[in-house]
Amino acid sequence: MAQPTNLYDTYDTTGIREDLVDVIYNISPEDTPILSALPRAVAKQTKHEWQTDTLAAPAANAVIEGDDATIDALVATARESNFTQIMDKAIAVSGTQSSVDAAGRADEMAYQIAKKSKELKKDMELALSSATLAAVGTASGARTFGGLQTWIESNGSAGASGGALSTGNGTDAPNAGTNRALTEAILKTTIEEVYTNGGDLDVLVVPPKVKQTISGFIGSTSTPRFSNSGDRTFDAAIDVYASDFGSLQIVPNRTMAGLETCFLLQTDMAAAAYLRDFQVNDLAKTGDSEKKQLLVEFTLEVRNEKAHGILLDITE
Repeated sequence: MAQPTNLYDTYDTTGIREDLVDVIYNISPEDTPILSALPRAVAKQTKHEWQTDTLAAPAANAVIEGDDATIDALVATARESNFTQIMDKAIAVSGTQSSVDAAGRADEMAYQIAKKSKELKKDMELALSSATLAAVGTASGARTFGGLQTWIESNGSAGASGGALSTGNGTDAPNAGTNRALTEAILKTTIEEVYTNGGDLDVLVVPPKVKQTISGFIGSTSTPRFSNSGDRTFDAAIDVYASDFGSLQIVPNRTMAGLETCFLLQTDMAAAAYLRDFQVNDLAKTGDSEKKQLLVEFTLEVRNEKAHGILLDITE
């Protein structure tokens, strides 16, 4: 078969309107499990400080009737600190781009601000889960706060061959050891350590692959699986781990993909402390463009590191 002579078809015409969907599809993840779980606090100085204390260990206690009281030794509180870190995203949109009829958004600057805001929160999530050390900063070097990996020293597990937790206070990073798969025994040991030290865990934040490993646990403390014959559904996931010392919500964290670390958190014993909350600032106009800066300044406040746990060198 062939077209009739002189048939005018879509290959000949130049007046067909474009078929561009007026929607922008973006599936990049924007969830921030750690940042979202932590309560907000206020910082009033670039060096944010707080105090921790502990009770004396239980001891035999019996006194003689009528005896003079013996004054107990008193221990001062510990003073902890972390530095605020400035994070930003800068945007410049030309006057022409702001004026043209763009598909998928009515206002180019508004669209870019919304997009960069999500990226900024992801940067914050990365910093919270990192092993970056606390640094006071200089005129030529940025201040940084110590991430979670640099604070947890009392409860946790590291791989063999040199693996070790940090010494705490945001001043040093943990040492890498031999990689190993997460087992229920490793998890239960750290949960018990946290409980013994006074913590009440509520969240276990893990890389995506480790979430699948936990869903493979078959111990009696795991959420039971079931088959629902009505809707032909088999529950192959464990979203809550009911331990002997309380239940933990298991939260996969896309930002931690590739990170060989898991965090066991008592979320009310840490906070994101803001010196400057999220803000959008107009930058000086130097030409035919509009410039804005998204900015936040905050730090990690670990109210008592004994309330948390960390699992290092975990591959899956």
